[in-house]
Amino acid sequence: MNTQAVIMNQPQVVLAQHQSPQWQTDLMDCCGDCGVCLCGLFCPLILGCQIASAMDECCLCGSSMAMRSVYRTKYGIPGSLLGDFCAMWFCPHCALCQLKRDINKRKDMGIF
Repeated sequence: MNTQAVIMNQPQVVLAQHQSPQWQTDLMDCCGDCGVCLCGLFCPLILGCQIASAMDECCLCGSSMAMRSVYRTKYGIPGSLLGDFCAMWFCPHCALCQLKRDINKRKDMGIF
């Protein structure tokens, strides 16, 4: 007599949520990555181009409020257009550095 195993439970897929719906670092967390901080301070256009390149956008868009908003929306980071505008207007170097640090951290986690 051939006996077959009876399955009592359905297999389930557990998806680990890798995306963090927050910025990986704070706006003023410059010491988190000194290389990015120095590049943002002395060569913000280069940092903007690195950001745009990572996001497959035009190099001229890297240091814009729109780029920050697109990135924030893509990863579900809470905020507003006004917040993005204020960050880019009042702290442009810090906002660029935060965006680049976030991209780097998400690349390291494999979710960029």
